[in-house]
Amino acid sequence: MDRIIKRVDFPKIMQPQALKVCAYTRVSSGKDAMLHSLSAQVSHYSEMIQSHIGWVYCGVYSDEALTGTKSDREGFQQMLTDCRAGKIDMVITKSISRFARNTVTLLETVRELKNLGIDVFFEEQNIRTMSADGELMLTILASYAQEESRSVSENQKWRVKRNFEAGIPWNGRMLGYRMQEGKYCIIPEEAELVRRIYREFLGGMGRNRIAARLNDEGIQPTRYGEEWHPQTIAKILRNYAYTGNLLLQRFFCESYITKKMVPNTGQKAMYHAEGTHEAIIPLDEWKAAQEEIIRRTEKHRSKPPAQPTFFYTGRIQCAKCGKTFRRKTTAARVVWICGTFNTKGKKYCASKQIPEVTLDELVQQVTDDPSSIEKIIADDGNTLHFHFSDGTIVTRTWADRSRAESWTPEMKEIARQRALAQRRGEKWQEP
Repeated sequence: MDRIIKRVDFPKIMQPQALKVCAYTRVSSGKDAMLHSLSAQVSHYSEMIQSHIGWVYCGVYSDEALTGTKSDREGFQQMLTDCRAGKIDMVITKSISRFARNTVTLLETVRELKNLGIDVFFEEQNIRTMSADGELMLTILASYAQEESRSVSENQKWRVKRNFEAGIPWNGRMLGYRMQEGKYCIIPEEAELVRRIYREFLGGMGRNRIAARLNDEGIQPTRYGEEWHPQTIAKILRNYAYTGNLLLQRFFCESYITKKMVPNTGQKAMYHAEGTHEAIIPLDEWKAAQEEIIRRTEKHRSKPPAQPTFFYTGRIQCAKCGKTFRRKTTAARVVWICGTFNTKGKKYCASKQIPEVTLDELVQQVTDDPSSIEKIIADDGNTLHFHFSDGTIVTRTWADRSRAESWTPEMKEIARQRALAQRRGEKWQEP
């Protein structure tokens, strides 16, 4: 009998796939010490993950000065987005309280990640969410974390209340002042800016115009380079603290979970503290500003009802800034003007105003059914692009009817020479 010999091949041992690992860190205060702690955590986890065999480093997601009860943290949400995209297999975080103090948020997030096959490791509690008893332990510990958050919030409220009773403000950020040792101290150059705003407002200038002028002059409202807005001007004009007095607890925190601030309309006590710091605006001037605000508000309310919208309302769009055009009646004619140009000036949008007569003429040229025009794009060079509901686009160029703009440089020079001759009493001769 012939022997039969067969080759036996053992199955190849599959190498374990490398885990894609990231870390999440958070500090709930913007103080330098806390930010240093955050930097240290980022460095720690970066080194830890990169030195671990079988792990692929996928970054460290972090949030600064954000409470753990809120789920709309930028770094936190970006981590979840990457998890959903399959970029991460495991998340490492220091503790449950760093991840989330809201029990509902914590469990919903963990369960979502668990369904995606993503493990979350909490170092301090030594809990892995993919383990058998992981979720049970998380439920218990998360409840403790949420209660801790509530306790911290109550303690903070107590400290704030004690400060209010002593006439000490909680927040020291305000244009014109800096908080030093629990007291507002004047910053001279900022204080003068505040005085200017009150002076111009009481002189008849509106909030829009004041904001536009300050922006044109390149003056920054804060240390962070923001632009001036009418709302910023209104806030300064209403700020009672500029009188050297304080009205404390005008707003309060609705919930330790949402951290939403709501106006105090009698739910809690208010505290009035007189002479707590040096005044920038005299009390009588501040009161005059409040009366003027009320007067202008009432005047606005007493205006007749707005007229029905016109055909071009919402249809004309500026190609430069994207804003829609507004109807404006001048002494000479009715024009349509870019919203940005109208409120902020030529510096922010140099688009041209379009006479309504010109618009009507062009519409008659391009269609017998004006209602089929979905939008009109106003571009450079007096060009209008008419977009129709069927997808077609018709372009027309309109001639500027302004005599001054239609003159050539030669025509302008001749006019100048003619005017000079007339002033001298000389007879003008055409060249």
